[in-house]
Amino acid sequence: MPTPSAPEPTKLHYIDGRPKELTLRRCKLEVVKGDKVETHTFDQRDTITIGASDDNDLVIRDETVSRNHCRIFTEGGQYLLRDLDSTNGTFINRVRIREGWLKPGCTIQLGTSELRFVASDETFRIVPSDKSRFQDIIGRDPKMREIYAILEKIAPTDATVVIEGETGTGKEVVARSVHMASRRSNGPFMVFDCGAVPENLIESELFGHEKGSFTGAVSTRQGVFEMAHGGTVFLDELGELQLDLQPKLLRVLEQREVKRVGGTKPIKVDVRVVAATNRDLEEEVRAGRFREDLFYRLSVVRLILPPLRERKDDIPLLIQRFLKTGRFNQTQDGGQHVRQISREALDRVLEYDWPGNVRELLNMVERAVSFAESDSIEVRDLPDHIAVAHRPIHEEPTHVEKGPAPNQLKPDVDNPFKEAKEEWVSTFEKDYIEALLRRNDGNISHAAREAEIDRKYFRKLMKKYGITAD
Repeated sequence: MPTPSAPEPTKLHYIDGRPKELTLRRCKLEVVKGDKVETHTFDQRDTITIGASDDNDLVIRDETVSRNHCRIFTEGGQYLLRDLDSTNGTFINRVRIREGWLKPGCTIQLGTSELRFVASDETFRIVPSDKSRFQDIIGRDPKMREIYAILEKIAPTDATVVIEGETGTGKEVVARSVHMASRRSNGPFMVFDCGAVPENLIESELFGHEKGSFTGAVSTRQGVFEMAHGGTVFLDELGELQLDLQPKLLRVLEQREVKRVGGTKPIKVDVRVVAATNRDLEEEVRAGRFREDLFYRLSVVRLILPPLRERKDDIPLLIQRFLKTGRFNQTQDGGQHVRQISREALDRVLEYDWPGNVRELLNMVERAVSFAESDSIEVRDLPDHIAVAHRPIHEEPTHVEKGPAPNQLKPDVDNPFKEAKEEWVSTFEKDYIEALLRRNDGNISHAAREAEIDRKYFRKLMKKYGITAD
C-alpha cells in the first residue's frame, strides 16, 4: 500500500499562521435499485464498511453480498476501496479488484448490487464565531472564536481530531466539548493518558486482554476502545505512545476493530478518536519517533490551542467562570465564598505570563479563594511569585508559600561545605518537585516533561522526599 504524502483533504488552510479555510471531506454512495437510487452520505468518516451484516456503515440486503464485503478509507488524500475476501468479489468499473482507487462517478459492483461513488468535498471560510464559549471552552479572543467556528463544523461529524498546544492550555476540555457536541454525546467518553501508564501495561489497557495471556491476567478484561464503543476515545499525550504500539493503533483507525492481548478474534468497535499532544508530531515523524502513516491517519483535523499569554483578555472571563463553577468556592447552601477579584489583584494577574496556562490560572484561583478573607480576591491572596513580581518597593509582602524558596536559603556555614551543599540541593529538589506537581494537578508525566527529566527519575525523587501525586 502506498505511503501517504500529504494530509487528508479534511484540513485547515492557514495564511500568516491563522486558519482561513476548512475543507470537509464528504462522499456519497448511490445504491442503484432498478429505476430507483438510494443516496447515503458519509461525512468525515475515516472508514466506511459495506456488507450484508447490520454492523456495517452501509448495509446491502443482497444474497450475493458477503457479510463484511469491502471497506472504503482515505489514503494520501484519496479514497481507496479494499475487498475483504468476499465470496463474489468487488469490482470498480467492471474490473475485479483486491484494492483500488475510487474516482468520482465510478461504479462499484458487489455481487449483483451496483453503487455509484460521488465525492463532494466542501470548503468553508473560517469566520470567528460571535460566541464567547463552545460547550465548556471559554474565551472571547479571536483565536478562540476561530476555533469555535471550526468545532461547530467538525464536532457533529466523526472526523478524527488532533489537538496541539502547550501543557495546561485545555486540550482535554476541547476534547470533551467535541464529544458533547457530537452525535455520540450519549455514549462514553474514555480518557487514556499515553504517558501515565507503565509501558508493559499500555497494550492491555488500550486493547484489553484474555484470561491467562500474561502473569497477573486472572480474568478477561476489556480495553479502552471496547469500553468506548459508541462514544469517543481521548488519547492524551499521544506523542508518548511507544513506537511498537503505533501500528496497532493504526489498525484500529483503519479497520475499526481491536484484538485483545492473547486473543485471536478481532472485535469490532465504533469509536471516534480525539488525540492531544504538546509535542510537534511533524518533527517526531522526521526524527523517526512517530510513524508517518499514523500521523496522516490521525491528522484529519489539527487544532492548535493558543497559550494563555497570547489571550490575556480572556483571563477575567476565565476567573469568573472558575469562581462560579469551582467546588472549592461553593458554600453548603450552594452560594459562593468569593464572588470577584479586585482591580489591583487582576492587574497583577494580567502582568504575569502564565507558563502553566489555564491550568495554572485555575490552581491560582483555588489557592486565592482559600486565603481570601472577604468575598473578593485581593493582592494579598495571590501567590508570591505573581503578587511580588511588579509590587512597588513600599508595599508589604503578601502570603509567603510554606518553606523558603531555594534562592532565598542562607548557606549553613557552621557545617562543612559538602554537607551544607547537600542540604541546599535537597531543599531545592523537594520544593521544585512539589511545585511542578501542584502546577500540573498531580500529573507526574506532565510534570516530568516540564522539568525535562525522565519520568522514572522524577518518581525516584518523589520517593526520596516522600512526595505523593496528591
